[in-house]
Amino acid sequence: MFTGIVEEVGEVVDLRADDDVVVLTVRAALAAEVGHGESVAVNGCCLTAVVDGAPGGTLTLELVRETLERTSFGAVTTGSGVNLERAVPAGGRLDGHIVQGHVDGVGTVVSRTPGERSDEVRFALPPELARYVVEKGSVAVDGVSLTVATVYPDGFGVALIPTTLADTTLGSRAPGDPVNLEVDVIAKYVERMTAGYLQGPGSGQEGVAR
Repeated sequence: MFTGIVEEVGEVVDLRADDDVVVLTVRAALAAEVGHGESVAVNGCCLTAVVDGAPGGTLTLELVRETLERTSFGAVTTGSGVNLERAVPAGGRLDGHIVQGHVDGVGTVVSRTPGERSDEVRFALPPELARYVVEKGSVAVDGVSLTVATVYPDGFGVALIPTTLADTTLGSRAPGDPVNLEVDVIAKYVERMTAGYLQGPGSGQEGVAR
């Protein structure tokens, strides 16, 4: 489990195909603290670290086709910055919100309006995720825990503070850029558990009585 509080922006130094696996190598200071098999959120996607054979100061991770098809990693190239967060330890402080690192869909930066020190950014999201996004609720964008400021029919807007702009990749995201989205998992569980009573659209349990 993660919190959506980015620890470091790493740099992609290598990206290569190895049969049906894509091997991603990221240069990051926190690489020294990550062991083989540990989970790391990379742009909000939970990946497994492969330490064996990795040069000092780098983190090697493996991506399968499923990951590439359901995330924005297809747009990542050598030199790209990526948000990194290690899994939160049991009993650790939950500073952001509950983030699983399971990307629900890929959104797009629609616009950004710079302020004197902060930015307002609008994102488009897949229609099937819209019902999980509410004003003042939480959403993870490229692994960054954000509070929804505005809800639109086809997306949402956030206000980015100077720290977020400086310490994550969201400071450089431009209109048209893809981003990984993870909605609040609690909302998904509530929908699933009440589907038999509410018979809501898309529940997959229409007509089920309990």
